[in-house]
Amino acid sequence: MNKRRLFSLRLRLALAGISLVGAMLLFTAWRLAPDPRGYGTHEQLGLAPCAFYAWTGWKCPSCGMTTAWAHAMHGDLPNALHANAGGTLLCGFAAVTTVWAAASAVMGTWFIVRPSPRWLLGIGSVGLMITILDWVRRLAAD
Repeated sequence: MNKRRLFSLRLRLALAGISLVGAMLLFTAWRLAPDPRGYGTHEQLGLAPCAFYAWTGWKCPSCGMTTAWAHAMHGDLPNALHANAGGTLLCGFAAVTTVWAAASAVMGTWFIVRPSPRWLLGIGSVGLMITILDWVRRLAAD
């Protein structure tokens, strides 16, 4: 009989922590009202307006990310993508990761897939490319 070796308590707690942080971020985004400007939703959290925008008059690559998360968590994907495509993808990745980490922590073994540095680097690179291309699109539209 081949027994699987279960995760250590430390790894299970780390995965539970990742899941908890993800759930808190998603819950916070759900509680926010998306700013109708398409950016600035983060100001509802007491954060300052974008310094890059104040200094240059241009939206930064992350302008609209919190708004995108708020739209996505309210099920409004078209407006989420319009606010910030990279932020929308990041929200989706956070939702999937939250569930995956929780399931892996509870099961004590990798749920569906074991993460690899190459895989995570690829996802991060694609996300960064989409964020930059979307930033260029938003700059051209202004």
